[in-house]
Amino acid sequence: MVFIDGGEFTMGTNDAFPFEGPEHRVFVDGFYMDVTEVTNRQFRDFVEATGYETESEKQESSGFFDADTGQWKLLDGADWRHPEGPGSNLEGKDDYPVIHVSWDDATAYAEWAGKRLPTEAEWEYAARGGREGAVYPWGDALRPRGMHRANVWQGRFPVRDQATDGFSGPAPVQRFAPNGYGLYDMAGNVWEWVADWYSSSYYRESPRKNPKGPVMGQEKINRGGSWLCSENYCQGYRVAARQKTARDSGLNNVGFRCVRDAS
Repeated sequence: MVFIDGGEFTMGTNDAFPFEGPEHRVFVDGFYMDVTEVTNRQFRDFVEATGYETESEKQESSGFFDADTGQWKLLDGADWRHPEGPGSNLEGKDDYPVIHVSWDDATAYAEWAGKRLPTEAEWEYAARGGREGAVYPWGDALRPRGMHRANVWQGRFPVRDQATDGFSGPAPVQRFAPNGYGLYDMAGNVWEWVADWYSSSYYRESPRKNPKGPVMGQEKINRGGSWLCSENYCQGYRVAARQKTARDSGLNNVGFRCVRDAS
């Protein structure tokens, strides 16, 4: 983990989807954050220590985007141990982000580890890496000097991923340069669960200091985009981008990272 000094920043954007704004000033206290997304190796340690069974394992299926067909489907037998369904395994993937984990699975891991999920405000503040107003964690150009800075979809989604960044699915953590706070994959690779419930209007009523999101809701927020985000689709790798997902859903493009209070 690295320590993120508290501070004030402009959260959200007025230049994209309506639910990503309006821009508003927010202050967050200092906190520690995982340098990377939680990996398969780390999640395995948790499962072996506790005997925990994920929701996808209980349901015996999980959400899966099939890049060959360009379609989402519910894949029987897909879970964190079998990321591409029956017959697949984690061999050689210890350092990949764990996927097919629900919000409740992520919360259970965080509690076991003595941590918690970040608030949406903490996540965006950390993702910006000290770059106030930047579009991406590294600046305003998606590929500065032609260099890939995140694992995202190249080409027209969902027709074909050209994989010019070296990956056509999730990538091992720490394969791209970190942001200004030393955090890896704050854009792309896999979406990350945060603590907050989703509300399209919350930014208009958010408290200025340490907002924690609505007190209740129907879906939880994901941040950071994934390997499925492209220039013609959601562009979820923008720092201000957000999406919502049912808390019991496991997907092959969603993972998480944790934080810990400064105290």
